[in-house]
This record gives sequence, structure tokens and C-alpha cells, in this order.
Amino acid sequence: MDNSSWLARLFRIFPVAVLCVAWSASHSEAFHRGGVGNCSGCHSMHNGDSSPGKGNEGKFAILIASDPSSTCLSCHQKKGEVRTNGYLVSTSEENMPKGVPPAQLSPGGDFGWLKKSFRWIGEGGEASESQGERHGHNIVAADYRFVSDRSLVTSPGGTYPSASLTCISCHDPHGRYRRFADGSIGTSGAPILASGSYDSSPDPTDTDAVGVYRLLRGKGHNTSHDPGESFTTDPPAAVAPMDYNRTEEGSDTHVAYGAGMSEWCANCHRDYLVGTHQGTGHPAGSSARLSPTIVSNYKAYISSGNLSGNPEGAYTSMVPYEMGEYDYSMLKKIAGGKETGNSAPGTKSNVMCLTCHRAHASGWGRATRWNMKTGFLVYSGDYPGVEDPAVPSKVSQGRTRGETRRTFHERSPSKYAIYQRSLCNKCHAKD
Repeated sequence: MDNSSWLARLFRIFPVAVLCVAWSASHSEAFHRGGVGNCSGCHSMHNGDSSPGKGNEGKFAILIASDPSSTCLSCHQKKGEVRTNGYLVSTSEENMPKGVPPAQLSPGGDFGWLKKSFRWIGEGGEASESQGERHGHNIVAADYRFVSDRSLVTSPGGTYPSASLTCISCHDPHGRYRRFADGSIGTSGAPILASGSYDSSPDPTDTDAVGVYRLLRGKGHNTSHDPGESFTTDPPAAVAPMDYNRTEEGSDTHVAYGAGMSEWCANCHRDYLVGTHQGTGHPAGSSARLSPTIVSNYKAYISSGNLSGNPEGAYTSMVPYEMGEYDYSMLKKIAGGKETGNSAPGTKSNVMCLTCHRAHASGWGRATRWNMKTGFLVYSGDYPGVEDPAVPSKVSQGRTRGETRRTFHERSPSKYAIYQRSLCNKCHAKD
């Protein structure tokens, strides 16, 4: 009897168990490589904690932790780790005491910033603060002391309940969404061969699919665990380099954003693209193409007062853009650093949500990539910090110099002007 006959016969008796066994047998150690991981990585078939207060009462999830996000963080946050590590998305509170920033430097940002609040004296002598919960997406993870947003009941520009926001609100832990050879996305059909997120990922074929970018959810997502409205947009076209979580002191981490990111964000924040917020906020999405003037500004701008840049060195991950491109062969070359000719924006390029925001969290309000509420990002040749009495408190805003520098992913302040102003000028310097 061959393996396929054996599996088919066993499936009729133990269907769920066979799915796990078959996956493990054909995709050894394939946890999160574009599709479903080992079942036991998240679930405990006989020992799942369904006791009162653990969040699993009456459910069949039998998770290894109290809730979905806590289950995710059991792998994606590591106590004692103060180095960048690819799969980590959060720093333990014990490793970021007062004055010490979170450790992880992935493009999405470190959820640890949600637990860092800052206070200072403003321009008029009044007390000001930057609350941790304003620094990003407030996932609910009871075991790691992450709580829902206390101020926003639903997603800004949408209706998704803040109390229901978890890691799996955006990411599909079972990795059902897959990209096929013709570029389409679905939840069934050709099996997932590997992740499709990286410059080293294989291409889908007629018989094998690859996972969508970052296991993001797509059209039709709406489960009993996530009471928000169904998603209407599939994951974006994007490719990340394999060394995406690292210091950017020497070079930028270039995620090649192709198309569809803002449209995907609009699954929960739809009014920021259409509806009541349209016209009152910054344009974003595939219709927000960069004008020739903006393209020229981006290519020329290096820092405040320095507009001598060139296209080859124009890109900065502090102000990324979307290329308006679905050609994965091109995206892979750019993300992998194998091609620079297309790394500067063109008139097909557009502004997206992640041009100004980080997907998880940042050290600034609304998860912005840089401080939008100060006149200077660099002050007297260095990043501002409370340890320097010469820096006005309205500039340092309660952060240490190390915390400020970490929000720039460890770039040297020498890359900017002695008195560097907002990076909005990367696009608008000559407007």
C-alpha cells in the first residue's frame, strides 16, 4: 500500500489527526513557512487550559496560552533577549526598564513600545505625555499584560472592536491564504510549498502555491473569534529581505512594497481611503500616485537643506513607498539588494499607510515612523534625549537619546542635518 492510499484510508477514521501527520511528514519543520505550522506548536490536544478566566471556556481552541495573542507571543517574545532576532516582534518588560528602548527592529516595529509612556513639560509649561497605548495596535494578550485600547472602542475609520484585536485579527495562524502562479490569491487549491514573503522564496508553479505576505488574512475573513466585518481585500504584493530584523546603522532594510497595502489596511480602517475621512487626511493607496514634483523631491532630498541626492541612493526605509508593481521577480531583486535601478520612486509609485506608520508599533504616537509633534528630529548634531540639559524638553519629549535613536533603527544622526526637521520633507521639501 503506498503512502497516499494509507493516508486516504486513515483520513476517513481520524481526519484532523491525519492533516497534522500528513503535513509534518511532507513538510518537516515547516512551522509558519507560508502555511500551517505544527499543530502542537499552538494547541495542546489534551492539556489545553480551558479553566475559567483563561479565555478558552466552551471553545475548541485548546490553546497553549490564555488567548490567541498570548499563544503567538509564547514564541514571538523571548524573555532575556536584547538582540534583534528575526521572528521576535516584542520585547519583554524586564528587558526595557525606564530609559531603555525595545530591542527588535523589524519593519513592523516592536510591540514593546506599547508599554513605554513618556512625559515632559510642553512649550507653555503644561505637562504633556505620549501614552504607550497610542504607540500602535493594542493587541490583547493577557499572559503578557497587553490590554485593549482604553480610548478607542473601534478601529479608527472602521468598526473593528478594539477588545477583539489580537495577532490573528491580521494574520492567519493556519496560513490558508496562498498565492498562485497567475498571481491570484485563494484559500484552497494548490498546496503551499513555502513562504512567499522573502527575496529567497520560491515562485509558485502550476502545482504548488506559496504563502501570502506575512500570513496576512484576505477576502472573506470573519470568524466567531473576530466579530468585525468581513475583509474585502486580499493581502498586498510585497517582498522582504531575509535579514529584515536588524540594525539599519549601515544600510536600509528594504522591503519592496509592490501594491495593495493601504487597500488591505482599509479592511479595518476603510474610512481613511473612502468616506468621512477622505479629503481630511493624507492621500494613500493606489490612487495616490506620486506627482512628478514629489518624485523629484524624493530623489533629491537627503536631509534638511541638502537636496543633492541621486536616484541610486534615494530610498530610505524611514519613508518607504509603494511601487505600483505586482512583478515579484522585480520585487525580489529590490528586496534582496540585487537591483538598485528601480529602487527610487517613479510616477507609478504611490503613498501608502506604511509610508508614515509602522504596522505593529513605534516609539511615537499613532505608530508613526518619526516624531510628528516636534520641530527637530536631530538637535545640535545628535538625537535629542532627556540626559542632555541643553535640549529643550519640548524636543526630547521624555525620551532618552537611546530611545530616540532606536526609533530610527539605529541610524547615525550624522545621516541627517545638524538641526534635522520632519521627514515629511522627503516628499514635500520643495512644495
